[in-house]
Amino acid sequence: MKPYWNEQDFEVFNTPGLDARMNALKENVRPKFEELGTEVSSYFSGKTGDEFFPHVAKHMRRTVNPPNDSWVAFAPYKRGYKAVPHFQIGMWESHVFVILAVIYEAPNKTAMAENLLRSEVLNNLSEDFVASGDHMKPQADSLIELGKEGIGKLLNRLRDVKKGEFVIGRHLTREQAASLNKEQFLQFTEETFEALLPVYDALLQPIKEPVSR
Repeated sequence: MKPYWNEQDFEVFNTPGLDARMNALKENVRPKFEELGTEVSSYFSGKTGDEFFPHVAKHMRRTVNPPNDSWVAFAPYKRGYKAVPHFQIGMWESHVFVILAVIYEAPNKTAMAENLLRSEVLNNLSEDFVASGDHMKPQADSLIELGKEGIGKLLNRLRDVKKGEFVIGRHLTREQAASLNKEQFLQFTEETFEALLPVYDALLQPIKEPVSR
């Protein structure tokens, strides 16, 4: 069984120097993100009825520091994804992530936070889901560890703090990812996104009154 992700993919993020790491990314990792971009965009388009577009990270703004992670993002907009809730498949040196994210560039994140504070939809996610408040860091906490209070703090920060973010999904360690072939990884990915679609829908619902603070 040939694993979809391998040690060489993860070791890309140990490559010293911007140019060398970018070349390693282009050679080893980006082709997989481009492949996943095509296949998973079709999944979202079929599930939502909206055309979704893949956005493979190019890291074009980097001039000194090499990237520590990379990804393909999915959103129903061809020109960009950062201003709206979006899905991602990506990797750090330590793990692969399959997530839904609202990041600080989203102009409507206050309303989206209100929606999730009102909703019970996060209660339906399984115990292996994790969440964080910063898409730039690899760490995330399980929903069980966070509990209702911890999740509430993340959502309050998303609502009240300009740089507040909310990232939720599932991770695979290097070892777990290397044990899956492409079909198995796609199954894991689709199961994760299937569970996250109700959260995505809740984020986009209009709100009428603010949650009391």
